[in-house]
Order: sequence, then C-alpha cells, then structure tokens
Amino acid sequence: MEHFELCITGAGVIGLAIAERLSKTLSAKYTILLIDQHSSVGQETSSRNSEVIHAGIYYPKGSLKARLCREGNALLYNYCQQFEIAYRQTGKLIIAQDGEQSSLEKIAKQANENGVTDLREIDRQTLHALEPSVTGAHALLSPTTGIIDSHGFMQRLLQQAESRGVQFAGLTQVLEVKRHTKGFEVLCESGDKNNRQTYRFSCTAFINAAGLQAQQLAQKIESLSTNNIPQVHWYKGSYFKLNKRIKLQHLVYPVPEHSNIGLGVHATLDLAGGVRFGPDVEAVAEKDYAVNPMRAKQFAEAIRRYIPGINSDDLVPDYAGIRPKLHRATEPVQDFVIQSQADHGIAGLIQLFGIESPGLTASLAIAQYVDAELAQN
Repeated sequence: MEHFELCITGAGVIGLAIAERLSKTLSAKYTILLIDQHSSVGQETSSRNSEVIHAGIYYPKGSLKARLCREGNALLYNYCQQFEIAYRQTGKLIIAQDGEQSSLEKIAKQANENGVTDLREIDRQTLHALEPSVTGAHALLSPTTGIIDSHGFMQRLLQQAESRGVQFAGLTQVLEVKRHTKGFEVLCESGDKNNRQTYRFSCTAFINAAGLQAQQLAQKIESLSTNNIPQVHWYKGSYFKLNKRIKLQHLVYPVPEHSNIGLGVHATLDLAGGVRFGPDVEAVAEKDYAVNPMRAKQFAEAIRRYIPGINSDDLVPDYAGIRPKLHRATEPVQDFVIQSQADHGIAGLIQLFGIESPGLTASLAIAQYVDAELAQN
C-alpha cells in the first residue's frame, strides 16, 4: 500500500494554498497528495465568487475571519506581485444613504478594532467627485480592497506545489478514512464515470479542506465524534453583468443587510473593467449554479439604492456560487472552524469548516495557520 506523509482533500484555493505552503516549509522527503473530486482545481466556491481582496472590515473582533483576512490581505498582494498574478487595488466604497450614518460609524469602529485603520470617511461631494454614477449621503473608503484573477492565483499555487513534488489527483473521491498504525488508511474511487477504480493508501496526516463537502467527508472518518462536525447551511449567491456602460473606479457596497448572511448586492469590477453585481442570498439544499433571470428585478431594486437608473433590462445573468455557512440568517455569525488534535483528539487530522468569504483573501494566512497546527500534532 502506497504511503504519503500528508493527504489534502479539496483542491480549492484553501487546499492549494496549504499544499503550496507545506511543500515549501517541510522536507523534500515529505510526500504530499492533493486530491479533488473534479478533474481540475478550484471548480466550486473558489471560482464562483466576487474575486475580491477584502480588507477585514466587518468580522467580529478577535475572530479568525478578522485576523486571517487582515494577514491574508498583505500576503496576497505580495504573492501577486512576486508571481505576476493579475490584480488591481481598486479600493472600496461603502455607501450610506440618509439615515444610515450610524451604521457607517459602527462599521468604521469594527474595522478599527480589527486593526484596519486606514478607512477614510467621505461626504456626499467627495463621493460624487470619486464616482459620479454613485449616489449616497456618506461613504467609507477602504483603500486596501481590490480584485484578483483567482484562477491565475490558483494555477500558480498548483504550479509551485507540483514543482516541489506535490502530486495532484483529480476525479478522486474519498470513500472512507480509517485509523492506521501509520496514521490513516484512505479508500478512494478515481477515474471518469465510465472507468472508476478504487485505490487505497496510507498517510501520516490528513487534512479535510473539502469546502462544500467538508461535513460529508468528516462523516467518513473513523472515530471522529459527530460533535466535531458543525452543521452546514448552503447559501447560493447569483451574479448579474451590467450590459450598459457605467464608469466605476471602485468597488461599491451598500451598508450591509440586517441579516447575518451577506453584505448586500454590491458592484464589483473585473480586471477588464466590466461591472457585475452580486451576490444575493438564497438558501439551497442541492448544488444548482443556474442563475434565474427573474431575479434581475430584485437586483435592480437593490442596486438603485446607490446607482440610480439601473433597470432589470440592464442586467444579464452571469454565474452563481454556493457558500458553506455555519449559521442561518437569523443566527449569530459563525467564525471559520479549523480543528486539530486539541479539538477532536485525533493525531494528524486537521479539518476546515465554514471557509466562506473572506476565504480567498485569507487563503495564504490560513495555510500558515494550518502549517503551525500541523507542527503541533
């Protein structure tokens, strides 16, 4: 039976970042297998988001989301510069309408508590000078928010990891994970739908970075208590493209919704300067990436709060993604969950649950965190 020092399940941006980090910090003799159910990397949540580099503004003080987003922001910009990954530090405007000034003040206070100290409050006149198409009474400017080519980033992570010996196995699904004298014994099924074969190997350490399927994978791990598997709630977010020209230089966000699920339908830019809006929030039980064109009317109503003159006819369905949240809209916001032996009592096992936004921004910092946790196991 073939043996690897480490198996990482899930080749989204988190699994890729972990593989790249560990291939760099650990011995060349430390064999790493990275597996994913899809044929190529980053086919789910990692490639179906706003591609925003977040600053770390909204998250609860002391949370992993706040800390790892702030650390990841700097790491991500540095990585993009080092490896020539396309990005743009656009800055972000958080728009408050009349009567929403107190909400803006709370956001500024939260950001400061999280160590994001570069926000600048601007008035109506300054906002109009920066973005003539945008209407608001006040705004906060976040200069370190930006956008990234997430696909280029993930491909570079894979390239770097593979150059140091990491083996990537696509079209591979874990069937069971048993305890073994060498750590774990993993039974997989690999290949396309017409030629599926089982494959068994052992590994010293096992990382569950399976994203939407993290809870499902955890249930296949022998001796893991169900108390260590948090409940997941899938929320679909759809995006629409703007089919008329509006000149925007910044990302534009409204004051967040009162629910604990999303930041509201906001305007983002792609690296070519195109404008898209999203995501909205829709609870789903199954994967469904189709964008319902009938949602354009709701989008237009939300967008007109800060960009007047947008009608449903101006919006074209673009794409959708699903977020693995650990709470419902009516429940308190939950943090990232990164479990190690201290949490579940199983040596060599690290699990990541609820890695939604700002997971892309935090990915390199999450990889550093997992590296430190693995060293203690």
